[in-house]
Amino acid sequence: MTIPFKNIPANIRVPLFYAEVDNSRANTAQANQRALIIGQITAAGTGVANVPVISQGVSDAQTVGGQNSMLALMTAKYRQNDQFGEVWYLPLADNAGALAATGTITIGGAPTANGTLYLYVGGVRYAIPVLTTQTAAQIATSIANIIGADAACPVTAAAAGSVVTLTAVNKGPCGNDIDLRMNYQGPIGGEQLPAGVSVTIAQMSGGATAPDMTTALANLGDMPFDFIVCPYNDATSLNALQSLLNDQTGRWSYSKQLYGHVFAAYHGTLGAQTTLGTTRNNQHETIIGFNDSPTPNWLWAAALAGAAAVSLRADPATPLQTVAIQGVLAPPLQSRFVLSDRNTLLFDGISTFMVGQDGTVYIENLITSYQKNAFGNPDNSYLEVETLFSLMYVLRFMRTIVTSKYARMKLAANGTRFAAGSNIVTPDIIRGALIAAYRELEYQGLVQNGDAFKQGLIVQQDSNNPNRVNVLWPGILINQLRIFALLAQFRLQ
Repeated sequence: MTIPFKNIPANIRVPLFYAEVDNSRANTAQANQRALIIGQITAAGTGVANVPVISQGVSDAQTVGGQNSMLALMTAKYRQNDQFGEVWYLPLADNAGALAATGTITIGGAPTANGTLYLYVGGVRYAIPVLTTQTAAQIATSIANIIGADAACPVTAAAAGSVVTLTAVNKGPCGNDIDLRMNYQGPIGGEQLPAGVSVTIAQMSGGATAPDMTTALANLGDMPFDFIVCPYNDATSLNALQSLLNDQTGRWSYSKQLYGHVFAAYHGTLGAQTTLGTTRNNQHETIIGFNDSPTPNWLWAAALAGAAAVSLRADPATPLQTVAIQGVLAPPLQSRFVLSDRNTLLFDGISTFMVGQDGTVYIENLITSYQKNAFGNPDNSYLEVETLFSLMYVLRFMRTIVTSKYARMKLAANGTRFAAGSNIVTPDIIRGALIAAYRELEYQGLVQNGDAFKQGLIVQQDSNNPNRVNVLWPGILINQLRIFALLAQFRLQ
C-alpha cells in the first residue's frame, strides 16, 4: 500500500522520526450560524454607521446604538429568544433627509376618583398615577415626565397644556409603527381609565425615508450571516437584501456559498398584508404579518428571528410550528386573523402565528415569500423556511467532505489500476463517498430514501476538462408533518 504523504519527501536520508499531520479524515466541524441585526442608532451611540460589529450583549447594544435606539431595542428583543447564538450588528444612521414620526395624547375631563392611567408605548406599559386634585394639564405633564424617565423609550415626550406630543427617537418610517394605546389588558387585567378622565390618541405618523443600506451591506464582505433581521418592509430595503442573497451573484450563488435568510414583519390589515405579500417573490426572505399588536414590526422581526434561530440551529428540518416568540404582545382577540384569513396569507407569501390561552405568541407556519416561478406559474418548491435551512446544512456538509478529503488529489478515470492508498481519486470513488455522506445525512434525519438517491446519483469526469468532476446530486430532503387529516367515520348501534 502506498502512503499518500504530501510533505515528507521520499529521498530524505537524515535519521530518524518525521511526522506529517493530515486532517482530511478528521473534519466534523459545522458552520457557526451567526445572526445579523440591522438597526438604526442614535447620536449617543458609539457604533460607526454601516460598519458591522459583533455584539457583546444587550448592554453593549445600548452603548453601540444608544439606549433608546432601534438597534438596542431590537437586540434586547432578539436576546429574549436566543440567548446563546453569535450576534452581530449592522448599525445604520438616520437618513439625512428623514422625517421623525410624531403622535399625541390628549387628556380630557377631570378625575372624579383616584386611579391609574395605563399607557402602552411600543408595547411597553407605563403606569401614571392620577389624583382627583390634578388638572388635565398636570396629568399630561406626569405622562411626559414618566416617559422621559425611561432611557430606553423609543420616543421623547413633551407636554403643552393637556396635550403630550411624542416624537420617535430614530427618524424614518419605523417610527410610524410605534403603537400608542391605553389599557391593553382591559378591565380583566385591572386596566381602565380613572373616572372622569378621557384620553384621545393620535397614532404615530409622518415618519419617512428609511436609511440606504447599500454601503452597509457591501461592508459585510464574505462573512456568513444565516439569520438577518430586517426592520423595514418597504420595497427598496427588501430588494436590497434580495440582491444580497440572490442565487446568481449573491450569497446563495455557486461562487459565494455564504447563504442566509431575512426575517421581517409587517403591521397591517388582511388586505394590506396580501397587497404586500403578492408583490414579493423571494425564497430568501420571510415576512410575518400581524394587525393591531402594540409591539412595533421591527421588534417582531427581531423576536421572530431569535426564536427561529434556536430551533433551526438545533435541527434545520424540524418544523417551526408552535415555537414561542417571546417579548411580543399579541393583537387583541378581535384583531387576530381567523383561520381562513391565515390560510389566505399563506398563499400570498405572508407567515402566520397563533396565540395561546395566556397570550403567548407562537409560530404557526413560517414560509418564504416565494410563490411563482419565472413564468408566473405557482411554485411551492421554496415555500417552507425549513427547506432553505436544510439546504444550507446539506450543502455545507457536502462542501466540508469534499474540501477535507479531496483538496489535493490526483484525478484518474474509472478503471485506472493504481496502488492502494495512492493520492488518487476516481469518479467512482467520489460517488461512493457521496453515497456514504448521504446515508449519514439520512441517519441524522435531514434527507430520505437513500436507495433512490444512490440510483439517481451521477458522478462523471468532464468530457472537455479532464481535471473536473461533474455531479448530479438527486437528494430528497426530509419533510415536515404539518397537516393531520382524520375522517371520523363513526358508527351508532
